[in-house]
Amino acid sequence: MLRPRLSRRALTVIGTLGALVASTGAPAASAPPGAPLVHTIVIEGHAAGASRLVAGADGALHVDYKYTDNGRGPDLHEDFALGAEGALVRYAASGTSTFGAPIAERFERTASGARWKSLADADEVVATGTRAARVYVPVEYSGETVAVVARQLLAQGGRGVPCWSGGTLAARRLATTTLAVHGRRVALDLVAISGLDMEPDYLWLRHDGAQAYFASVAAGFAEIEQGFESLAPELLARQKVEDKRERARLAATLAHHVGDELVIRNVRVFDSEHARLGAPSDVYVSRGRIALVLPAGSAGRGDDSAVVDGQGRTLLPGLFDMHVHDGPWSGILHLAGGVTTGRDMGNDNAELRDLANDIDAGRSLGERVIAAGFIEGDSPYSSRSGFVVKSAVEANAAVDWYAQHGYRQVKLYNSIKPDWVPAIAAHAHELGLRVSGHVPAFMHAEDAVRAGFDEIQHINQVTLTFLTGPTDDTRTLLRFDLVAQKANQIDLDSEVVDRFIALLKEHGTAIDVTAACFEASFTQRQGEPNPSWLTTADHLPPVVRRGLRVNSTDVTAANVAGYRASYATMLALTKKMFDAGIALEAGTDDVPGFMLHRELELYVKAGIPPAQALKIATWNGARFTRSLDRYGSVEPGKVADLVLVDGDPTTNIADIERIAMVVKEGTIYFPAELYQSIGVQPFAPAPTIRMPKPHAASASSGASFPGISP
Repeated sequence: MLRPRLSRRALTVIGTLGALVASTGAPAASAPPGAPLVHTIVIEGHAAGASRLVAGADGALHVDYKYTDNGRGPDLHEDFALGAEGALVRYAASGTSTFGAPIAERFERTASGARWKSLADADEVVATGTRAARVYVPVEYSGETVAVVARQLLAQGGRGVPCWSGGTLAARRLATTTLAVHGRRVALDLVAISGLDMEPDYLWLRHDGAQAYFASVAAGFAEIEQGFESLAPELLARQKVEDKRERARLAATLAHHVGDELVIRNVRVFDSEHARLGAPSDVYVSRGRIALVLPAGSAGRGDDSAVVDGQGRTLLPGLFDMHVHDGPWSGILHLAGGVTTGRDMGNDNAELRDLANDIDAGRSLGERVIAAGFIEGDSPYSSRSGFVVKSAVEANAAVDWYAQHGYRQVKLYNSIKPDWVPAIAAHAHELGLRVSGHVPAFMHAEDAVRAGFDEIQHINQVTLTFLTGPTDDTRTLLRFDLVAQKANQIDLDSEVVDRFIALLKEHGTAIDVTAACFEASFTQRQGEPNPSWLTTADHLPPVVRRGLRVNSTDVTAANVAGYRASYATMLALTKKMFDAGIALEAGTDDVPGFMLHRELELYVKAGIPPAQALKIATWNGARFTRSLDRYGSVEPGKVADLVLVDGDPTTNIADIERIAMVVKEGTIYFPAELYQSIGVQPFAPAPTIRMPKPHAASASSGASFPGISP
C-alpha cells in the first residue's frame, strides 16, 4: 500500500511490497515487454484497486497503483530503471496521495553518487564507497518499488545496508512454502524488511531466480498476483506464525517480572480525579494491585520487595488511548508511551480478538485492549471493518453479536442511514452498550445526539455540523476538505454553537477529539517539518523521519493560511466544549504513544490546563470504558497500571514524552528498551530497580538488562 506518512490505522500499517523484475535488472519472465502484470488489491474481501507493472522494451519499468477505500485512496504512477546489480538508477513518481496531495519525486544515480528531489527534500550525495551498496527508498511508493529494495538488501547480505537519504535497512528470508490453486503450483519466500518503519514489513517473493513479487497480505488486506487471490488467507496464516514468533521473542525479553511485591519510593502521585499532584509518596504494589500509598519515607517492608527509587519523579496512572486501530506491532509503541489501555474503534473482529489474547497471555507486548464494535452501512464508500449492513435489522443483529461477545460499545460509521440510527441506538442501550461513531452522511451531529449517540468520534465530525448542507456527502473526502476550507468562518460565540454545546451537555455526550491526527493534515506545507513531531522526530529511524516531511493533504501557499485558521478553530471549539463541562476523551487514530502525547499537548495549546489534560487521558478514559473501579487512578485496590515520568507534566505537558518506566498489572517495561527494539532512540533513562536478595538470582537470570540490580 502507498505509504504517505506514519499511521497505524487498520490498513495503513501494511506496506505493500513487491516488484516483477529480476535482481539483475531485467524484467521477470512473467512480465514480458508490453504485457502488464497485475496484482489485485483486496480490502476486507472486496476488490479495491490494482497495481499494474509494464516492462518497456528498453528495460524501463512503469507502475500504475490505485485503490479506493473509505472514500479515499492514492493514484500513483512510477517509472524507474535498474542497474546491473538490481539497484535503482533512475526513479520518477507522480500522481496524488491518499488525501489528494500531489506526488512528485525524482532520483538518479550520478557518476559520483546520487541526487534526488521530492516534496519532502532535495539533496545530492557523493559516494564514499561502493555505490551499489546503497539503497534509495522514495518518500511515497508502491509495492513494486520497495521490492526492488528488498532484493537488493537480500543480495547484499540483508543486514545494515545504508540508504542514500540516511539510515540503514535490513531484510531476512523467514520461510519458504509451496502452494497450489487451480492446478498451478507456486513456491514462495516470506521476506521481512526492517528500517522502513517502526515495525517489520512483510512480502512474499517467488522462490526462483528472479525473486518476482507475488503478494503482500495482512488482516483485511491483500495485494496479490491476479489469479491467485484465493491463496491470500493461507499466506496470511503462514505469515502470522513467523510474526507471532518474533513478537513472542520480544515479549519474553522486554517484559520484566520482578516478583509479587514492588515498592516505588519517593514519587509525586498524580491525583487524576481532582487533577492535582500530591506530596512525595511511596507506592506499594502486591500481586499486580496497588496495596498502599503512604507518605515518602514511611516504614517499608523487608527484603521481599523489588524497590524503585523514583527520585521525586511524577507517577501517573496508566494512560488511555481512546481511539486506536491496533495492529500486531502497535503494542510496543503503546507501552513505550505509557498507554496501558487502548480502546480499538474498528478492526477485523477475529484478528483483534487473536491479538488481545496474545497480549493477555504474554505472547505479545501491548496495552489492554477494549474493543468497540464497528458497524457500517453498505455503500460504494464503505469502510469494511467489522460488520457492513444493509438495513437497521442487520445492524441490530450486529449489535446482538457484539453484546454476546462481551463488547460494551458500538461505533456507527459514515454510510449508516440516518433513519436507522434511533432504532440501532435504542437496541444497543437496551443491551447496555454505549453508542458512538462518525456522524452518518446527510445527518447533523445534533440529530445524532438526539437519536442516541453517547459520544462522537473526531473534532472534524463535530465541526461539520456547522458547515454541511442537505446534499453534502461526508462519506467522501468532503468530511476533511469542507472543514479545512470553511471552519475558519464559524463564529464560535454564535447562538448555533452555544445551542449545540448545550445539547451535548443536556445529553451527557462525550467527544473523542483526536485533534493530533488533523494537525499536520491541516497545517503542514510539503517539505516543512511535521508540527506533531517537532520534539520527537530526531529520535526516529531516518527513513521514517524523512517521510514526515510530506503531507497527504494538499496544503498549498494559496490555502495554508485558511487551513491553519480552520485548525485553530477546531482547537478553540475543543476548549469551548471543555469550559462548558463537556466530557472529552483522549484518542489518537494515529501513531500509538507519540500521538497521544501530542494530543495532550494540543489540549494545553488550546488553553486546557496540563493537569486537566492528564485527567482526560486517565480518569476520563477509565470512566468511559466503564472500568473506573479498576483503572484510571493510583489508589489502593486498583490494578497497578503506573507511568513514571522524568519530569512534571502537570506543569510542563511536554514532559509526558519523557517516560522512564511503565508498569502494567505489576509487570515492568522500560520505554528505553522498547524504543530501541524498533530503532527509536530513547527519551529517558530507565530507573534502577533493586531486587530483593532472596530472589536476586532468579530475577537476574530472566532479566539481563540495564535498570535491574540484585
